[in-house]
Amino acid sequence: MGESKATDAAPPPPDLGAPCALLLLRHGETPLTPLKRFSGSGGEDPALSAVGRAQAGRAAAALAARPGTVDAVVSSPLARCRETAAAAAARLGLDVTVEPGLRETDFGAWEGLTFGEVRARHPEDMAAWLADPAARPSGGGESFAEVARRVDAARRRLVAAYAGRTVLLVSHVTPIKTLVRLALGAPPEALFRMEVSAASLSEVAYYADGNASVRLLNDTAHLGVPDPR
Repeated sequence: MGESKATDAAPPPPDLGAPCALLLLRHGETPLTPLKRFSGSGGEDPALSAVGRAQAGRAAAALAARPGTVDAVVSSPLARCRETAAAAAARLGLDVTVEPGLRETDFGAWEGLTFGEVRARHPEDMAAWLADPAARPSGGGESFAEVARRVDAARRRLVAAYAGRTVLLVSHVTPIKTLVRLALGAPPEALFRMEVSAASLSEVAYYADGNASVRLLNDTAHLGVPDPR
């Protein structure tokens, strides 16, 4: 009679369940956006331009038509994001929750200036800022390292609060790039190698075991589609 062999097959991995999916929507254009001026949380708080309002409407229509359910809308406290978030929330039948950690970088004395103007007026500070994530803009703004810490803290709060659900986060260039960078485990200089256009959509999913997956980056297809209403 032959001997039966015991199997050493590993047990199946635990079911991690549905991830917390963060849909990352950059606000629509303001009057400063096409001029490529630094517009953070330390200067004026511009509202959307007419172009930006149209972009917000198209993004809202795309989100309303998107397969799956958006369970919550969370916004940076700055006016351009709150206005963009309100357009989406109205189409989705949801309220807007404000999360201060999603605000844009404080660019200090660079607020309202173009990249070229900053380079001409503050060349040493600009060079340091581009080379070192701990360097701050002139005049006491925020470093990329400081922004990363507060954005990651906000991310942890949101993932814990909305585990297994899909949340629309309406934010800015630096926080969105930071969330993508951290999800990829990429170095700080990756911030300079991503494009996040006005009213674009990106997506990062966070699983119960702490792993993350970048599902989408800088999708602007919806901006070429008129609002059907």
